[in-house]
Amino acid sequence: MQSLRQYADLCIRLPVGFHLIYGTQDNIFSWQRMLEFQDFLLGLGVPFPLFFAHLSVYAQFVCGILFIVGWKVKWAAILMIINFTVAIGLVHLSDTYPEKFPAIFMLASSLFFLFYGDGKYNLEYLTRKMTKTN
Repeated sequence: MQSLRQYADLCIRLPVGFHLIYGTQDNIFSWQRMLEFQDFLLGLGVPFPLFFAHLSVYAQFVCGILFIVGWKVKWAAILMIINFTVAIGLVHLSDTYPEKFPAIFMLASSLFFLFYGDGKYNLEYLTRKMTKTN
C-alpha cells in the first residue's frame, strides 16, 4: 500500500479539477449564463458584478485545469481558498448543509492542496525531472 501513496493526490486533484471546470464551463462558453451570474451577484449587492462574475468563473476554470495537470497547485489553491471563502460567506451561509457541501468541499480540497502540495505525478515534477536530465 505504501507504494500507492504517491498517487493519493491524484484521487483528489482530478475530480476537484474536473468539478471546477464542469461547474464554470457554461459561463465561459455562454454569454447569457455569464449575465445570469452577474444578475445573481447584483442581487447579493456585490459591487461591479460583471467583473467579479468573470473573476470567479475564470479563476475556477483555470484553477481546475491547473489542479488536473499539477502546475502551480499551491497558487491555484490560494485563489480557490479566497474564492470559496467568499462564496460560503456571501452565498451559502444560510443554505442547508447539503446545499453548501460542494463549496465546503472545494474549500477543504484547496486547503489540502495548499498544505500538501501537488504530489509526485504532475507537470511541475515532470518539468523539474526533465531539466535535471538535460
